[in-house]
Amino acid sequence: MLGQMMQMPLTIGSLIDHAARFHSAGEIVSVETKGGVENTTWGEVGANARRLASALRKLGLEPSARCGTIAWNNRRHLEIYFGVAGGGFVCHTINPRMGPEQMVYVINHAEDQVLFIDATFVPAAGQLAPALKHTKHIVMMGPRDEAAAEAVPGLKFFDELLETGDASEPFPELDENVASSLCYTSGTTGDPKGVLYSHRSTVLHTIVGNQPDALNISAVDTVLPVVPMFHVNAWGVPYIAAMTGCKLVLPGPNLDGTSLVNLIDSTETTLALGVPTIWMGLLAALKETGSKVPSLTRTVVGGSALPPSMIPKFAEYGVDLIHAWGMTETSPLGSVNQLLQRHTALTADEQAAIRLGQGRAPYGVDLRILDEEGNILPHDGKSQGDLQIRGPWIVDTYFGKDTSALTDDGWFDTGDVATIDVEGFMIIRDRSKDIIKSGGEWISTVTLENIAISHPAIANAAAIAALHEKWDERPVLVAIKSGEVTEEELLAFYKGKVESWQVPDRVLFVDELPIGSTGKVQKNKLREEFGNVLLADS
Repeated sequence: MLGQMMQMPLTIGSLIDHAARFHSAGEIVSVETKGGVENTTWGEVGANARRLASALRKLGLEPSARCGTIAWNNRRHLEIYFGVAGGGFVCHTINPRMGPEQMVYVINHAEDQVLFIDATFVPAAGQLAPALKHTKHIVMMGPRDEAAAEAVPGLKFFDELLETGDASEPFPELDENVASSLCYTSGTTGDPKGVLYSHRSTVLHTIVGNQPDALNISAVDTVLPVVPMFHVNAWGVPYIAAMTGCKLVLPGPNLDGTSLVNLIDSTETTLALGVPTIWMGLLAALKETGSKVPSLTRTVVGGSALPPSMIPKFAEYGVDLIHAWGMTETSPLGSVNQLLQRHTALTADEQAAIRLGQGRAPYGVDLRILDEEGNILPHDGKSQGDLQIRGPWIVDTYFGKDTSALTDDGWFDTGDVATIDVEGFMIIRDRSKDIIKSGGEWISTVTLENIAISHPAIANAAAIAALHEKWDERPVLVAIKSGEVTEEELLAFYKGKVESWQVPDRVLFVDELPIGSTGKVQKNKLREEFGNVLLADS
């Protein structure tokens, strides 16, 4: 043997231990569920995470026991992230915007033995409790509250539970391949599916996700994850924050534009992350408040396609907007749009055009596109096909399922339709279930929506396929006004921006669009409501 390196498992406990040891004074700002702001440190969060792991062991939890959370982004939720996984259990983050039936389904399917809830969800927990088959302990995330105790029989309280734990107990030594966290898909069709992340996959995702061409967070940053901690582990930001020791701002339940502007200004946030609907609200609030958000230098947008008009609007405030793509099954990082060296010589408009896509795959991820017959398509920026992905933080098998989620040759089909160019820049053209096929030709709903949203009198819009007697499907635009515009004027706005046959047949104005639990427009509901509108016209 010539020699070898140390073998040390990649675990989530090691991330918070690092933060507590080398960034113990690093600040964490937490907007509390009941109001007010709490300031703590990485050292205190690390100690409480170890207390929680110790307390859960005293409750009799076995290794890999699932612990559910129904909670906002706050300090206690952060301690649960690290205490549960670090203790050898599985942190199951539950989307509180699910309906009651779906919520009961995922809690029972995961076999959650402990359920942590924010005060907001005490009434819901009281209603859900009789239907929960495996849950032994419900814990409200706060100090003792007698009214809450009456609402949920046997309710425990987080602060009291911590007191039973021992901060001096180290996390157990774990195999890096054991499960660390569990997140379910939004379940727009059929039951939600569970994606089980391992310690290894999460730490690898943390390291690669923070490369200079990815999130590029450092210890001097102040980071605001507006993306919820129940949505794909807040895009991995809590783990990256612990690894770097950056200042972390947790926004609590109020994610309206004005609240976020005030939080960004008061904490001097440098990087914020969220879905497009969040940034639409923020931009509107910036207009109303007059704030220039001088500290903010970067925003990351993901979850759904980026409206092109958003890049120059953020640029007016000196903020660089970074487009990223991923999904629950990809942990979520699949691509990030950072420019190459040769792009620095381009004009601002030319750079912005490149930024509209979802970007390049980081090391560890591979992407490909296939046609309808399963043939692999060239990366020429023109060929459009079904997007597939593979890598060490990509799902292999859904939780509790016996069959693989992959293709026969080991790739995961994302359900997106995309192009990839010779340099690896990928653009999502549509979801395969949303793309419109009119007379045998494809029409991208994303393109139609982006044009509509760029109109000054449109606040938001969604394009859907409506049934048509002659062409099978034709595009219909469902839009929210922010000013005065007629259907004819908006349709005329498409002239010269797309081919004439791609222009929507109708524009329907509504007061609001159905927004799902992850901040995306629920087009299935729009299709149910408006899918026959052109048949009615004929």
